[in-house]
Amino acid sequence: MLHLVASLLLAASAMHSAPGTVSGADTVRRAASHAPLRRDRTHRDSILAVRWKMPARAVLAGSILPTHRIVAFYGNPLSSRMGVLGQGPVDSMLARLDREVAAWQAADPQTPVVPALHLIAVVAQGAPGADGKYRARMPDALIEEVYGWATAHHALLFLDVQPGLSTVAEELPRLGKFLRRPDVHLALDPEFAMHHGDAPGRHIGSLDAADVNSAILFLATIARVDSLPPKVLVVHRFTKPMLTGADRIVLNPRVQVVVDMDGFGPPALKRDSYHDYVFAAPVQYGGWKTFFRQDSPRMPIPDVLGLTPAPLYIQYQ
Repeated sequence: MLHLVASLLLAASAMHSAPGTVSGADTVRRAASHAPLRRDRTHRDSILAVRWKMPARAVLAGSILPTHRIVAFYGNPLSSRMGVLGQGPVDSMLARLDREVAAWQAADPQTPVVPALHLIAVVAQGAPGADGKYRARMPDALIEEVYGWATAHHALLFLDVQPGLSTVAEELPRLGKFLRRPDVHLALDPEFAMHHGDAPGRHIGSLDAADVNSAILFLATIARVDSLPPKVLVVHRFTKPMLTGADRIVLNPRVQVVVDMDGFGPPALKRDSYHDYVFAAPVQYGGWKTFFRQDSPRMPIPDVLGLTPAPLYIQYQ
């Protein structure tokens, strides 16, 4: 049940961005040859920055974003290795969440912070299981237990889906009874969506805009039929291929879509990843994941708030 993070990929990205062994003169020539490319990127970035800073479209009553920021603890109580949600006594974990919420609130007093628990409700597996899907569905009793922690703490609950060899469309109906609650939301993890029969963790999986659109439609239908406030849908991403056709995602006012930059590494690498997978590929809202153990050093909260767009969903693992 170990959540497998692609650290080698991030390490490789860092290595590729490091200076090579070419001579100084050759470096200058290469820099000059890439000047038009840099100018094009700068021009495109300036256009994107204006787009991100435009006022949000009209949102429905009860929407959490963009007037609030969500700070969530991620994991699964069955394993301390999957994230902070499963580490230590529940009361201690919730007190730790309170401290992070307070830190974000202090750093940006104008944006109220909402706490959340982010439960991996469908967990990718290294073995096929009885149905050959390489995923384990968490029992209702476990989801109810974590939901109880969240409601007692005035927090939201996110249900995270790692499909394995299943599909988003196949996994969502079982979670519908929970998603019909106004304080329960959804997340999708493309890293563990495998399409070629491989076991999760052997390579990084992917989801397409069609998968995201099916989740948006599922959530929007629930919100409409049950007269609920808009749902939040988080989509994790730390490589370009993890989310194909992002420009084909069809937004719906009943669903607020967050693309969450899910990689770990030093601040410079994480900033570059956020630029490439959130800023440069606009969907709707930005999210940021902080790893308590793997991020060294962790990027300071004011620096994260200085990103464009300023992340409105913050996840700790």
